[in-house]
Amino acid sequence: MRLYFLSERQAALKLDGAYLGTIDGFERFVDIDRGAKILAEVIPEGDARPVSFFIDDSFFKEPPDFADVYLSDGDAVIYITRYAARAEKLKVVAQREFCGGLITLFLNGGGVYLNCEREVCNLYEFSRAFENATFKEERIANRPVLLVEGEGCVAVISEDCRRVFYNPAESWQCGNDLTVTVNFNTCAGCRATCTFAYDGAAMTLINSVTEERVPPPPEVMHFAFFECVMTHGNFAKYLSDELKANAQALPSFLGGFVDVAVPYSRFFEKHGNIKAAGLVYPLSKNLFQIKYFAVDIKDGKIENVYEVE
Repeated sequence: MRLYFLSERQAALKLDGAYLGTIDGFERFVDIDRGAKILAEVIPEGDARPVSFFIDDSFFKEPPDFADVYLSDGDAVIYITRYAARAEKLKVVAQREFCGGLITLFLNGGGVYLNCEREVCNLYEFSRAFENATFKEERIANRPVLLVEGEGCVAVISEDCRRVFYNPAESWQCGNDLTVTVNFNTCAGCRATCTFAYDGAAMTLINSVTEERVPPPPEVMHFAFFECVMTHGNFAKYLSDELKANAQALPSFLGGFVDVAVPYSRFFEKHGNIKAAGLVYPLSKNLFQIKYFAVDIKDGKIENVYEVE
């Protein structure tokens, strides 16, 4: 079994006490015996605490909160996404009374949290993009809301002090609906403008328009196609006339994937040089499955899409 290691910051990696080098945003891998139980230690640079965990069957079923795990064709990717600060000091970032409640954004142990206190307390964990966020009172559909505005992201708190929206966004506008613009890190530079209706209890997506701002090179056209399906763009333009007749069935056929990944070299060693991409599906908290789909291309158009077994 091959394990790939990633870390959100540079860190030293030890397995069963043996130093294996540093890990960061570029994958490093090690081959292990399937079913083995290995003690992993990851020691990050800077003012952050190391993490340690056993790599065994239970780890691949329920990863710890600080790691995302991706299962892929018998191998796995372990991405250390969060480290606690060495000095676990609580720091209040912003606080405001809102609709009879008290909303507090704070840092604790390297994490970012929002506490919404009214009749009951609702505690939400936020990404680090909110660590310098600010509050702003607005109205959506003539209902009061509190925006938590982070760096490239926004959350919406309802008048009963619950989080009803939480998403990356480059811009947002409140009015009769909530409109957000989201830039995706895709090879065609996809940008989506999404409109959400609000009834005071939940946000409901009512419209989404995706544009591709960069023509993808022919050699990555299959990645652009899958990314266009994921972002609800006009993916039919990549299809042959024959396949275009079945375009509406493709999203259901591919399922609810949330990312598109480049296959590792071992995939091509096994399956040959095919036009394939890894589609990432959430299984549970911090746990994902990568399935591989390939396309056949003729005259610059995709004429077949199939899962690679």
